[in-house]
Amino acid sequence: MGEYGGRPPVITDDMLHTVLRRQANGESVEQIQPDLNAPTGKRKGQSPSVASIYRALAEHAKREAYPEAVEQAHADIASLEGGEVPGPRRTLRG
Repeated sequence: MGEYGGRPPVITDDMLHTVLRRQANGESVEQIQPDLNAPTGKRKGQSPSVASIYRALAEHAKREAYPEAVEQAHADIASLEGGEVPGPRRTLRG
């Protein structure tokens, strides 16, 4: 299929789950950050920044809050890859 642009994410799903689990046990992001290692990119083998961790947590919270929007985006991408053009949809307002 097509190429995806941009950098690979510094925070992998495994790292995110580690952060979430340790936060649930009362640790702060600042305490968790030194124990994480970036698997790819220019910071490979180094700890990701605290800002990167907070960004990943915010994205995770957004996905959890609006699962139907994520589902719709995946469906739109699948239809675009199949040559279809997705039709209009109603807005998601709560």
